[in-house]
Formats: sequence, C-alpha cells, structure tokens
Amino acid sequence: MQEFAVRPDPEDPKLTRKLGGIDQDGREIATSVVVERPLTLFLNGQEIVTMMTIGDHPDYLAVGYLLNQNMLRADDEITAIDHDPDLETVVVRTVRRTGFEEKLRKKTLTSGCAQGTVFGDLMELFETTRLPAGAVLRTSWLYALTRKINTAPSLYLAAGAIHGCVLCEEDRPLLYMEDVGRHNAVDKIAGYMHMHRVPAAGKIFYTTGRLTSEMVIKTVRMGIPILISRSGFTAWGVDLARQAGLTLIGRAKGKRFIALSGAERIVFDADPQRISEESPALRRKASLADDAA
Repeated sequence: MQEFAVRPDPEDPKLTRKLGGIDQDGREIATSVVVERPLTLFLNGQEIVTMMTIGDHPDYLAVGYLLNQNMLRADDEITAIDHDPDLETVVVRTVRRTGFEEKLRKKTLTSGCAQGTVFGDLMELFETTRLPAGAVLRTSWLYALTRKINTAPSLYLAAGAIHGCVLCEEDRPLLYMEDVGRHNAVDKIAGYMHMHRVPAAGKIFYTTGRLTSEMVIKTVRMGIPILISRSGFTAWGVDLARQAGLTLIGRAKGKRFIALSGAERIVFDADPQRISEESPALRRKASLADDAA
C-alpha cells in the first residue's frame, strides 16, 4: 500500500463547522469545531449500540466495532452494509446468525447487562491471545513515522477535540483515521483491514490518544504487535500489553519515547542526537489538541 492511502480531510465541510466566539483578549474570532452525530449500529436486525462519531466511513466503523467486540468472526461472510444518513443508522448483515444477537436481545446498554456480556467474552478471548514474537521496530522507523504523522494535515491539528489512529508498515503511514473517540478511530482501521484483506503481519499501530486497556485490547484483537502513542499510559494498559506480548511505546515526541512492554522488539538503529525535537509551533498545536481530546 502507498503512504496515506486513506487520510483525514480537514477541508471536508461535513466534518467541521466555523463558530464565532471571543478569545482571551475579548476579540471576536471564528474557529473550526468538530461536528459529532449519532450512529446506531444494527447487526442482522438487532440493535447493538449508538455511537457518537464524525460520520465518515460508517461501513468501516460498523464492521470494525463488531470485530473488535468479538461479535463478528474473521470468517463471517458479510452480505450487505446499509447506511442511512437520514435515519443515522448502519445495518451489517451476515450469512451466519451470531450468538451475540441472542445475548443482546431484550437487554439495554443502560442496564449494564449487555456490556458485561460482551466484555466477559472479549476478555476470555484476550487471555488466550499471544502476539507473534518476530516483529521488529527500528527506531529510525519510529522517528520517521512520528514526523510524518504529526505534520500531516488532520482534524487533530485543525480543530482539536478528536483522536487519530494510523496503521503503519516500517516507516510508512498507510491508513489514517480520526474520530471524536479513539475507539471509533481504531474500529475504522479494523473494518478497513477486514474489508480490504489487509494483513496484520508486520504492521505498527499509532494513536494520538492515551494507551489505555481499551486501546491495548483492540490492538491485540487486530493482531498488531506494536502500539505507539504520543500520549501516556495507564497501568492496566501496560499489564495487558505485557500479558499479550504487545510492544507498547508512549510519549513518542521528537527524539523521545518510553517503552513499557515488548522492548525486546526495538532495534536501536538511529542516533537520537541526530533527530530534531518537535518544533515549538507543532508542540503548541499538539498540546492544545491533546487537551481538547
């Protein structure tokens, strides 16, 4: 795949709106804000969840969500994906009737029952998953990726209040997805990989968001052995990464990074002294986006 085969379009008028306000000096300003809208997901007629999303790539989001929640198997045959933007719904239809349709029937997300059922099954599967040990991350790739991703046009830098996730291979960013929730951005990439038969072998996952348990679980579910973020960690995220054999790298900014799991995969082939720090302008933009997200 070529670099940035899919990437954000900060100029898309459906994704942001200009709103007027005042700044710290009382001056009138116009600023871009991200638009979020509800999307209700159905699996073969069974309502699954309503997500808040920016609305792009609803097909990838729906399929990726079902895969990462273990509601779809990798070998399930999808017969149709119907998106109705007016009704704000997306329906995924499969040949096989899944077990989760029955489990979720007559349950609601507000009761906690459905979520507990899904989470329990997902964690049971996670506990038996071990990622392949042969993957490699060269520090020259890491530095190149952070530079390319952090300087690419994006809603993250244009408007904040959003997360970005990027599927990479060696030093090449391949798929760049954004959404108001990091989980949605991950699911879009998972859906794309499934629908376009993109293998997980040799891939690297990058996120602008925190390295939480959710991020680790979804990355492991996709079979990707390396996860990188410019943000920090949670303790449970690190524990789960170590359990599954996931290389977990956070605070990747400029020449700096910290690895708390899977450091044996890292090949130190670049001299950090030759790597430039992030520019002050980029640091300010990224810091504002981090705070807003």
